[in-house]
Amino acid sequence: MGSITRQIINSSKAPAAIGPYSQAVRVNETLYLSGSLGLHPEKGALVDGGVKEQTHQSLRNIGEVLKTAGIDYNNVVKTTVLLADINDFATVNEIYKEYFKDNFPARAAYQVAVLPKNALVEIEAIAVIGKIVDKA
Repeated sequence: MGSITRQIINSSKAPAAIGPYSQAVRVNETLYLSGSLGLHPEKGALVDGGVKEQTHQSLRNIGEVLKTAGIDYNNVVKTTVLLADINDFATVNEIYKEYFKDNFPARAAYQVAVLPKNALVEIEAIAVIGKIVDKA
């Protein structure tokens, strides 16, 4: 049985974990990113501006963790979007398309009862490490 390599990935440019978890864990060539709230990286508080700004900040935070792992949004293959209000789905989609421009990752979206810190949106992701070659 071969060995599996595990590496904890943390970015100082993204908010620190607010519990006993890592920002991301790399297992071989797969990166699992924890849920990202719209938290300001230095203040640890939700950004002002409602769901729009929280979505931007969540995705910027994800970008910083991806960058620390040496990859970018193009390497993301799956996301999960958790919403406090499913009526924000279209708004989040518009912002999401600014970060994931083509060959969109697979995705699920759910309305949940409550998110940590009473956030309006939380996004988690799975990415692959390496050069992406898109096949038609």
